[in-house]
Amino acid sequence: MLTETDRHRPKLLVLVGPTAVGKTKLSLTLAEEFNAEIISGDSMQVYRGMDVGTAKASPEELARVKHHMIDIHDPDHPFSVAEFQERCVSLIQDIDSRGKLPFIVGGTGLYVESVCYDFRFSEGGSDEAFRAEQEAYAEAHGAVALHERLHQIDPESAQRLHPNDRRRIIRALEIFHMTGERLSDQLKTQKKQTPYELCIVGLTMDRALLYKRIEERIDLMLEQGLVEEVQGLLAKGYEPSLVSMQGLGYKEIAAYLQGEYSLEGAVDLLKKNTRHFAKRQLSWFRHMKDIAWVDMSEMEEFSTQLDRIRAIIADKLTFGVNHF
Repeated sequence: MLTETDRHRPKLLVLVGPTAVGKTKLSLTLAEEFNAEIISGDSMQVYRGMDVGTAKASPEELARVKHHMIDIHDPDHPFSVAEFQERCVSLIQDIDSRGKLPFIVGGTGLYVESVCYDFRFSEGGSDEAFRAEQEAYAEAHGAVALHERLHQIDPESAQRLHPNDRRRIIRALEIFHMTGERLSDQLKTQKKQTPYELCIVGLTMDRALLYKRIEERIDLMLEQGLVEEVQGLLAKGYEPSLVSMQGLGYKEIAAYLQGEYSLEGAVDLLKKNTRHFAKRQLSWFRHMKDIAWVDMSEMEEFSTQLDRIRAIIADKLTFGVNHF
């Protein structure tokens, strides 16, 4: 006998791509056309008070389309892929039940993929003593040395994780310590069968143009008050060691405010780190299956690109006459 789940697979539209490629503008247009509600797939936009550095949609943009997974935690909350997945599954069911299209938009590859394909991680519990040992090692020898420990046992995970992402590096080390399995191998064993009627659109762009847009975006963030935003977070007692404060823009500007760099040096480092982050994003997404890629290099051809994306969605998702 068919279960209710068998009878109905919720539709799920997903838009991925590197930072600064143009996801926000496109997502708003698509959400309005396809009667969708947007679920942020960015692991940093969950934090309140971290608006400029995470490039959150503006109040006007948020008013155009209902958004989820934005401003749900204070910056000292240890947000995880497991929480993201759990919340998204519930949101998808709720949005679908109201006759709207769930639409994940973002660039955190593992987070988005875990929802699309219902990942299950055999994490093997936890070992607080082991975690404390790794924390002490990082304090004594630095982030790069801890990252090198991961590189020795799991080079693929080390390539994906930035040396400053201490919490996730320690978790990857802990998984290997507890289970004898590398996190990267666990990811490869996922069946990658989706519980949804799924359409994933990936945006790409000429590398030189993308890097130019990244630099322009960072310059705009500075004009919009990135330094003041970080200053305010530090004044509220949020330590630079927090996962949230290790995010792009926050770590570099915090280091400037604490006298480790000049402002010019911090901005140069931020631009370099963001370029590297975009490369890691593209590398992750290119290993995902089911993505229909659209080149956004010719920004003046937005209407043509939009038509192509509409065609991709129409091909992958079926809509009833009452949907729009």
